[in-house]
Amino acid sequence: MTGGTLYGIGLGPGDPELVTLKAARLLATTPVIAFFAAAGRPGHARTIADGLIGPAAELIRMDYPFTLEIAVEDPRYRAGIARFYDDCAARLAAALARGRDCAVLCEGDPFFYGSFMYLFDRLHRQHPTRIVPGITGMAGCWSAAAAPMTQGDDMLCVLPGTLPKAALVDRLRLADAAVIMKVGRNLAKIREALAAAGLTDRALYVERGTMAGERIIPLADKSDDQAPYFALVLVPGRRGPR
Repeated sequence: MTGGTLYGIGLGPGDPELVTLKAARLLATTPVIAFFAAAGRPGHARTIADGLIGPAAELIRMDYPFTLEIAVEDPRYRAGIARFYDDCAARLAAALARGRDCAVLCEGDPFFYGSFMYLFDRLHRQHPTRIVPGITGMAGCWSAAAAPMTQGDDMLCVLPGTLPKAALVDRLRLADAAVIMKVGRNLAKIREALAAAGLTDRALYVERGTMAGERIIPLADKSDDQAPYFALVLVPGRRGPR
């Protein structure tokens, strides 16, 4: 492997004070900083890193071709998003080939439900690659909610809310504690799955955890099924003497 080093830098759940010292050091010194964003928006990871990036850094903005406009199951989505990641990887590869280190900003942790993994798949065999872990969104949310999740031999299950309702119910029934990610437009289905698994009373709804506008309430107290991108549901594990 030759050329510059590719860094996947985890920035944590949203609060800039939860960025690690290592991430902050690399943000200040890496010559090329890349970040994903929705078209016309600043990019959440870029916002977290604001004030930490070196003034001379070259910025590579990677705008998603679509977000909610095309369903994930649509063949056009898979083809379009694959071309997008190919293009992003090519842009980074060109900088790396010139010997320039490149850091990709990642919300939460780079290897946990993040877009960086698709760049990693395309680049890590040809270029030196280092990962800087970050506090996951779920860890930030359960800390903000003061909700102990597991103890003893509790089993934690992390589920995407995009799963079919029946699959959610099956997995929730097997778990002692659960985190449901990718809530968004799936909240009504998630409610139904939690009710079927007998877990509604334990479920907490967390919106924008650790960020401005943070909201933490029992899911049963949420009166509608609207949820933003930065929302998840926590089901703390069983409590009691050990």
